[in-house]
Amino acid sequence: MNYFSSNFKLGILGGGQLGKMLLAETRKFDIQTHVLDPSDESPCKIACNHFSLGDLTDFETVYNFGKQVNVLTFEIELVNVEALEKLESEGIKVYPSSETLRKFRIKEFKKIFIKAIKFQLLIMNDFLVKLL
Repeated sequence: MNYFSSNFKLGILGGGQLGKMLLAETRKFDIQTHVLDPSDESPCKIACNHFSLGDLTDFETVYNFGKQVNVLTFEIELVNVEALEKLESEGIKVYPSSETLRKFRIKEFKKIFIKAIKFQLLIMNDFLVKLL
């Protein structure tokens, strides 16, 4: 596959500022860009070739969007991982991979959980100090 021809389609899940910076780089090459974002006021809307409005967490929306492109990437981690996995199993290149996204989410969940536990311990400690 020739990655530098107008037949090449790059899909971006999320149309925020990071996506807009990525689109600025794609202009250096002859790449068609497709963006999916839940906001009609997405910064990427005016910078991409094709803009789709849709829910990034909805399986069908992400899956159907991904079927239209050669390579799919995301600029936000809140996307439907199951849809990415299905696309990968069907030969669509996803970068970073769905596996990488899953690992990132687990790591972030652990950090948030640990912070919540520490916060609860501080509150409990403060409560016990006042009680005694």
